[in-house]
Amino acid sequence: MTGLARSHRAPRHLLALLASALLTANACGGRTKATAHPSVSPQTHTSLAVVVDAALSDPALSRGTWGISVRSVDRHETLYERNADKLMMPASTLKVVTLAVAAEQLGWDYSYSTRLVATGTIDSGTLYGDLIITGSGDPSVDDWDGTASLRFKEWATSLHGAGIHAVTGRVIGNDDVFDDTDLGSGWAWDDVAASYSAGVSGLQYNENTAQLVITPTAVGEPPIVEVRPSSASVSVANSAITADAGPPLQIRPVPRSAQMEVLGTALPADGVITRNVSVPNPTRYFAQAARMALIEQGITIGGPAVDADDLDERSGLGETIEIAELRSAPLRTLATTMMSLSQNLFAESLLKTLGARAALPGSAIAGRRVIAAQLSAWGIDPQNAVIVDGSGLSRYNLIAPKAQVAALERVYGDGQLREPFLATLPVAGVTGTLQGRMAGTPAAGNARAKTGSFSNARGLAGFVATADGEMLAFSILANNYNAPVSLIDRVTDTIVATLAGFHRR
Repeated sequence: MTGLARSHRAPRHLLALLASALLTANACGGRTKATAHPSVSPQTHTSLAVVVDAALSDPALSRGTWGISVRSVDRHETLYERNADKLMMPASTLKVVTLAVAAEQLGWDYSYSTRLVATGTIDSGTLYGDLIITGSGDPSVDDWDGTASLRFKEWATSLHGAGIHAVTGRVIGNDDVFDDTDLGSGWAWDDVAASYSAGVSGLQYNENTAQLVITPTAVGEPPIVEVRPSSASVSVANSAITADAGPPLQIRPVPRSAQMEVLGTALPADGVITRNVSVPNPTRYFAQAARMALIEQGITIGGPAVDADDLDERSGLGETIEIAELRSAPLRTLATTMMSLSQNLFAESLLKTLGARAALPGSAIAGRRVIAAQLSAWGIDPQNAVIVDGSGLSRYNLIAPKAQVAALERVYGDGQLREPFLATLPVAGVTGTLQGRMAGTPAAGNARAKTGSFSNARGLAGFVATADGEMLAFSILANNYNAPVSLIDRVTDTIVATLAGFHRR
């Protein structure tokens, strides 16, 4: 039931517009068109409720559960509710809560630091010792566009400036700022090889992902599988075959091992295929990439790249000499990447960063406690938010739509949080994960919201201005449905477009 009277009828023209729009949408076979959304202007709470209820009345939606909360953040007034206090899987819409708390706790100017130090003695240009890279959890050290290589080149210049041209020892990655539980609780095991399920570390590189480049060979032979970059410690079992027909290529984790398996069919007609995958040991990945880059810049390094966790002599690393520091962009910039692209690693890193402020090493458990305490301080009932990870990837996350809206309302009411937070969100019909949605409706260029999706859960949470310019916060969550996801999205977009057309005049 909604929190509004549902026995009243909406004006006939509103229902007619809505019915026409939904019929057009269903005939489009899932393609996004401007005609897939009604251009309605409900003028009362009652008519708004009836229009939204009508959008949800499609028999194809009957087996699923919808949770919706809509509030005016200008008037602090609830406009619509359906199952608003029911716990729902939020998927990636949970990121609005993670970011809200991170911005409150860390501040928008917060940045990560990655330090390069030398340990040992320097004599005649040679460091008799090791290079140590200590991370603070920065998720943004990325070389897909060559940025990290430029920073490593600066590190080589700093080493030369310190009189170091050769290193007898190793390049050691220190990730102790975070605990070693890299995967989130409740993540699906068959997602583990996917790039969006990359594990979190105190030292991170290329978003802890690599590429598998799969090249078909002669029919009947296995395709060639190449890992790029070569610094990635990815172990692959190649069970695929080159053929003109057969089951599609699939990459999946090998249960109870660090390997991933490539299986299925490499079609010669498809040519070279590239798939993004997660890297099991991000710390060693970073250390190896840095080692290779420094060697390319003329620094001789005698030892291997290693994860400090694999060393026996952790307590005997000796005196250190500061060489260089790499600082990330501020949180306001990192958050735009996280929200616009729905970057899970960034959100999980923030969760553990919050935990690290309480006690080292930072953990998801400690981060969850910080979020729970902050929500409670904002007056949000902790029973309405069961938060397990930072990204929303866990099936164990549960949140009531009204709790999500309460967090959004709190952010909007804070002059320090509001504008930077709004700037991070995808804009309907314009940017990020909403670029292809709600075009040609009152919500286009207006609604700013975070999407969320995994099997049997989809959602949208954010803000939209009404026809009067009144700002609304909303959470729309759909769970346990068996309808096409295209229909779920179309109904969600219809509701947001309806809110954008609402006016009180």
